Amino acid sequence: MIHYLSRSDFAERIGVKPATLGRYKLPEPDAMVGSARGWLPETIDAWNAARPGKGAGAGRKPSA
Repeated sequence: MIHYLSRSDFAERIGVKPATLGRYKLPEPDAMVGSARGWLPETIDAWNAARPGKGAGAGRKPSA
């Protein structure tokens, strides 16, 4: 049997609150049942490993 993880399971797996997931571009779900999305653990792990680390991206430039 295949076990898919819910949005709250997804958040728990990457160590954030479910509301925080709204800030991220999540991978396409591996399964849909009605409007409920589900991801395989390996999909979440691959996505999490590929995202930029803390401090990546634009921010304020250091003052000279």
